[in-house]
Amino acid sequence: MKVTEHIKKAKEKTLFSFELIPPQKGRSIQELYNNIDPLMEFNPPFIDVTTSREEFIYIDKEGLLDKKLTRMRPGTVGICASIKHKYSVDTIPHVLCGGFTKEETEYLLVDCHYLGIDNVMALRGDAMKEEKYFTATKGGHSYANELVEQITNMNKGQFLHEVIESDNQSDFCIGVAAYPEKHMEAPSMDADIRRLKAKVDAGADYVVTQMFFDNKKYFSFVEAARKAGITIPIIPGIKPVAVKKHLQLLPQVFKLDMPDELVRAVEECATNKQVREVGIEFAIQQSKELMQYGVPVLHYYSMGKSDNIKKIAEAVF
Repeated sequence: MKVTEHIKKAKEKTLFSFELIPPQKGRSIQELYNNIDPLMEFNPPFIDVTTSREEFIYIDKEGLLDKKLTRMRPGTVGICASIKHKYSVDTIPHVLCGGFTKEETEYLLVDCHYLGIDNVMALRGDAMKEEKYFTATKGGHSYANELVEQITNMNKGQFLHEVIESDNQSDFCIGVAAYPEKHMEAPSMDADIRRLKAKVDAGADYVVTQMFFDNKKYFSFVEAARKAGITIPIIPGIKPVAVKKHLQLLPQVFKLDMPDELVRAVEECATNKQVREVGIEFAIQQSKELMQYGVPVLHYYSMGKSDNIKKIAEAVF
């Protein structure tokens, strides 16, 4: 079932969802199952699975370093199929511009269609670790709206090199990302809203925001998006603070602000166990306020750990 259909079926009741990271190569998928199991009691209608960019590694060959391109966390589509089969829940693979040609993207989408996956999250993706700025893969897309357009065209039977008339066309529900505090590369919030509008005009069906800690930023963002003519659901993304280094790491990586009350509470913690409890309590209050606002879904960035998400869900749902 499509995300938009889940939202419509809920009749304004806020739904619960979360996001997973694939395990590194050589690790068991059972690790994911162990973190999914405690969260299934909250009836998530869908679960997101991220896709990692490729990266360079250096292999020592007789004293010489051989530079190789690899993916440390492959298997997104396979994981989605496995979770869908095991838990009878909709799964959403993240599809990236970076690291994929248009043809590779088409093949991935065909696989998703065959597996009965109804939703995809279309993202530009980050720059590689060696890059200062994002560079499009040769033969790939430069912007997420181009990726959305490819998926939309495929839903119409328009493949890259031919048009196929068929009663078995894909009908993907397309999610895209948004940034309540502006994407780090956007010159202004207004420019960022215009970029989001371009993705919506290309065929996006719903939006999931980057994490934020100040709900006022989300409320203002939604208001600005609505004024720009963006009417599709805007789902807030939430990440509970878990360790003290998040005070430096999250603002640096995601270019976001953290409320001073949260910063002070974390700074007063003597251990990361205490930090985790502060993060849980803050996320509970943040979630309750968002639910009162009437958000369609509360989407949690679990980062592969479920204990804190479970405590939050127990208090909210």
